[in-house]
Parts: sequence; structure tokens; C-alpha cells
Amino acid sequence: MLRTLEPGQRCEVWIASVTGESEMVFSTDEVLLEAPNWTLDGRSLVLNGDGKLWTLDVSGGRLTEVPLTGVPDLNNDHVLAPGGTGIFLSANDGHIYRAPLDGGEGQRITDDDGSFHFLHGVSPDGGELAYVGIQAGDFTRPGRLMTIPSDGGTTAAVDVGPGHCDGPEYSPDGQWLYFNTESFSSLPGHAQLARVQVDGSGFERLLESVTVDWFPHLSPDGELACYIRFLTGTEGHPADLPVDVVLVSTGDWTAPLHTWPLFGGQGTLNVNSWSPDSARFAYVAYPLGNTDTPKDQVRD
Repeated sequence: MLRTLEPGQRCEVWIASVTGESEMVFSTDEVLLEAPNWTLDGRSLVLNGDGKLWTLDVSGGRLTEVPLTGVPDLNNDHVLAPGGTGIFLSANDGHIYRAPLDGGEGQRITDDDGSFHFLHGVSPDGGELAYVGIQAGDFTRPGRLMTIPSDGGTTAAVDVGPGHCDGPEYSPDGQWLYFNTESFSSLPGHAQLARVQVDGSGFERLLESVTVDWFPHLSPDGELACYIRFLTGTEGHPADLPVDVVLVSTGDWTAPLHTWPLFGGQGTLNVNSWSPDSARFAYVAYPLGNTDTPKDQVRD
């Protein structure tokens, strides 16, 4: 089901700097955009909205549809191929596709294996994808961390415990998968940040917190990471809530460097949105009416 804006709601695309500043580069009340990626030339963001793929010129604020064929309506899980000319896409039929970033025919990668496939990561060499598998599309079941060759083929499961996991993304050196998981807690929905080596060893928690933490994204140089933080007790990563976007050093996940409170959640930071120079990243807010998210609603 495609997401749309509520009456009086806006979609705002923001760019945050690692020095703490942020700038709104696009605002609309017509289309609900989600999950920005940053192109390798540093000029554009790639987002989904209304089931389609869009590019947003960072300097000019021009939104342009990417003309795709052979791909069903998209959801908010997409990542650029390392070469910068292709993109991997999750669609609402539960499959993963690859398509040219400038538009054209998409090719399905995943088989009809009885599960839904939600893409989140591509290895630095472009040879492998990491995704979350949901058996039979039954969202009462936990998501499982899975990998597949980027041109299709045999899938493999990575054991990260019994809890639901989401957002698996490769580290810049290709040695680790970073993600969030509920395997560390018995509290419903209490997602925490974690990583595991690509061979399945070294599974570890990155941060112990009372908040519900999702979607860790490493900068291209591996020095920094951003993630989205929900209030304690949140289950899943729902839309339209007060949340924080948090910036940390990968050397110390416990000490936020900067925090950006906003109204959002689903769609805000689902995929890696770092600029190629590791100096900025993008996120999306969805304010209602003329009010901003009160800062005291989002707690450490």
C-alpha cells in the first residue's frame, strides 16, 4: 500500500552536516518522499514516492521522476550499485530488482521462494546484497537477515538470534553487516543496534539504550554513523512520531555528536543517505500543520 501525506502534512527533505548544521532543501505537500540515497557525483538524492523513483537535485531543488519499466510500485528500500549507474530496488510485490539509475528496464533478482525480500545493503564490490526476509509476507513473524548474489541465485541466512532484525548494511570495508535487532531484549519491539561479520561470526551489540534504535548507516569513510531513535516502547518503525536522528562516531556509539529532533519515523532514514565525502547525510521529516516537533518530546 502506497503511503500518502495526511491533510495539512508536508514532506521535507533535509541535509545535515557532521558539524551539526541542517538545511531543508525541498518541501512539498503533494508527494510523500522517502528514504534518500546520495548519488556518487554528490549532486542528487534518490528517493521513492507514490511507488516511483525520483531524483532531487541538491542545489536546485528540482524533483524528477526516473522512468522505470518492468518494476512494480516501489517501497522505501533501495540502494545504489557501487559503480553509481545502477540501483537495486525493493518493490511492493516482495521482490528485489535492479535497474539503470537514469531509467529503463528493471530486472528481477529474487525468486519466488515463499518470502518477501526487503533490500538494505550491497557489498562494496557489488557482488552481494543483504536483505530482510519475511516468510510468506507474514509480518507477525520476525525478519531474518539474508544475503543473495547481486545477479540472483542461492540465498543464505545469517544467524543473529531469534528477534526481528532490519536494515542490514555492509560496512565500507565489506567485513561487517550493521543492522538493528530485537534479539537483545524480551520487551516487544525493543530494537537495538548491532553488527555481525559477513561470515556470521562476531555478532555484537553496539549500544545498550532504553530507546528503540533503528537503521544504522555508516559514512563512506567508516568514521561516523547516523541512525533513527524512537521513544521507549515503540514497536516497529512507524510513521508520524517524534523521533531523533542521531550522529555518532563509530569509535563510540554511546556518545551522540549531534541530534536532530523531528516528526517522522518510517521513511525518514531507512537507507544509507551519506554524501560521498562523508561530510553530510540526508533525511526526511513529515511535519503536520505549522508545528515543529517539540524538542522535549524526544528523550535520550
